[in-house]
Amino acid sequence: MKKILFICHGNICRSPMAEFIMKKLVADAGRAEEFEIASAAVSMEEIGNDIYPPAKRMLAAQNVPFAHRAARQMTRADYAYYDYIVCMDQSNLRWLRYIIPTDPEQKVSLMMAWAKGEQVTGNGLRETDHVRDVADPWYTGDFTQAYEDILEGCQGMLKQL
Repeated sequence: MKKILFICHGNICRSPMAEFIMKKLVADAGRAEEFEIASAAVSMEEIGNDIYPPAKRMLAAQNVPFAHRAARQMTRADYAYYDYIVCMDQSNLRWLRYIIPTDPEQKVSLMMAWAKGEQVTGNGLRETDHVRDVADPWYTGDFTQAYEDILEGCQGMLKQL
């Protein structure tokens, strides 16, 4: 079983969108039993809150099933448990260092690197210039662009796994 944890800042927009998009993709591919998929935050700001309503509307508009959930912060135990820890942006990598200072097993990667087809081994906790961030709808209000970025990354990930 491949265990994937998607990470964003607050765990109310991008990472839960990625969680449910990936769950739909693996189900549609007939591979759901091969994966365990979840999401978490690097901050504590939104702990306990459900998915942000505009993110829910975007998932519903794209026929991506989702469920009520409570935002949570990633823990060191998550690092031990999950095989892949996929961050939405460079800022998530920086914040993640406070939770897991090192990535000895090379589990941490950036979502858009999967879209480029280069994340099978992960890129660790280092920042990279050649991989763009998943658009953050919390600041832009553009949930369509965030959805498209996440879908592209999840499709690339599924192809590689």
